[in-house]
Amino acid sequence: MRSRDAVALIALVLLGSFMIMSVLPLANMIRPFGEPVNPEMDDYIITHAQNETGANNAVTSVVFDYRGFDTLGEATVLFTAVAGVILILRRYAHG
Repeated sequence: MRSRDAVALIALVLLGSFMIMSVLPLANMIRPFGEPVNPEMDDYIITHAQNETGANNAVTSVVFDYRGFDTLGEATVLFTAVAGVILILRRYAHG
């Protein structure tokens, strides 16, 4: 094994150990499955979603009305990524 490979292996082991040790304390912060994080907000959305947004589906009202700008941003990032991949692949296809 060359010294460069040994250094890379040591760095990888140290980085992996650091990541594992960083995540272990977070295990105590995880809530049990199904326990709501913010029940007041849940109740508000369930009772007001149809009147405020006109949507019959509460999930649709959250995605498109309450979080509309966030959804627009995600769509923009997705479009930009797809356009970038198309440009890169087209460059390789045409030589």
